[in-house]
Amino acid sequence: MQIYLICLAIALIGSLMLSRVTKLLHLPAVTAYLVAGLLLGPYVLGAIGLPGLGFNTMEQVEGMSILTQTALGFIAFTIGNEFRISQLKTIGAKAITIGILQAVITTVVVDIVLIGLHLCFPNIISIPCAITLGAIASATAPAATLMVVRQYKADGPLTKLLMLVVAIDDAVGLLLFSASFGIATALAHGQVSILAVVIEPILEIVLSLALGAVMGWLLERVEEFFHSRGKRMSISVAFVMLTVGLSMLEFHIGQVHIKFSLLLVCMMTGTIFCNICDTSEELMDRIERWTTPLNILFFVISGAELDLEVLVHPVTLLVGVIYIIARSAGKYYGSNLSCRLTKQPKPITDNLGITLLPQAGVALGMAITAATLPDGSLARNVVLFAVLIYELVGPALTKRSLLAVGEIKPEGRTSARTLNAQK
Repeated sequence: MQIYLICLAIALIGSLMLSRVTKLLHLPAVTAYLVAGLLLGPYVLGAIGLPGLGFNTMEQVEGMSILTQTALGFIAFTIGNEFRISQLKTIGAKAITIGILQAVITTVVVDIVLIGLHLCFPNIISIPCAITLGAIASATAPAATLMVVRQYKADGPLTKLLMLVVAIDDAVGLLLFSASFGIATALAHGQVSILAVVIEPILEIVLSLALGAVMGWLLERVEEFFHSRGKRMSISVAFVMLTVGLSMLEFHIGQVHIKFSLLLVCMMTGTIFCNICDTSEELMDRIERWTTPLNILFFVISGAELDLEVLVHPVTLLVGVIYIIARSAGKYYGSNLSCRLTKQPKPITDNLGITLLPQAGVALGMAITAATLPDGSLARNVVLFAVLIYELVGPALTKRSLLAVGEIKPEGRTSARTLNAQK
């Protein structure tokens, strides 16, 4: 067990030191954390085999999944804070419209391109694989976006809209993937399951929102028993951990497979809590400080999970490059069109799509399911390759877009030492 502690400590220290380098290059700190994970992963330093110096095997990385799941839960809980009723009244309907349209358009664009690739070269990719990748393309990573927003204290119309759209994107992506994967399975095996295509996805979303609502209400009730800031923060942390644990439960009722979406559950918990608790903003700020090291480790481990072996497969690289180009075009033009329809200002219309490019955890989870298709290994490897590119480039593009609309303050103008000295 001590090896795990040493490994996590080195990961945390190494990623923070590397962030000093990315700061000089004017790159977001999250890029440093991901690169640190790659370097400490089983394909670089971990390959040396020295215990404690990086992650020696992929099994060791996967053993850290409880940390990444917990961090993702806190990230989703924080994003739920964006769904305040006062804010939803002003941009809620527009955010929902944009969130749905851009996801659907992205899926359609990727489907058309990859099905076209199949028609030209049937041996490279099958139609079931193409349809599944199209649905996976709709997913956007909320974690990288949130870290960039936090680091640069981003605030403004684009930032507010972005956080809502990223949250909505998860629910839309879940439905699109479930439907597309059901169709792909039917094409591959000649059997259609209405249960898997329609009923189970809708149940997953409804039950996730219901569980999140209950946990958010319970958290507010329990908070009333404590007056100390430290105890209130501690009970909030405990409740988020409990919510993460409950959202990972899976069971069957008859033929129906019941499961929850961790992101949706924790987002809903944060949404309900923030709308009924008068002191939620203060608590959110304190929780954000507490979870900073956890979030850093989330990205380090995410970087270590990236399989560099996919880079040696020509077919994966070919399909991966086409997938990345098609998805990027779908996200950009889909967001552009939906922003025009909802009459967003030109700066938002031109930049929102770029901020939606990051892709990670949700897409990887979908890829694991897609791997059960006859040629599902291609879908998995393509997503792994795309995540590698998007996670390294996406945060910098998000920063650039927020900077272009004047909603972030460039890093380095102030420091914690200076601020503390002024107090």
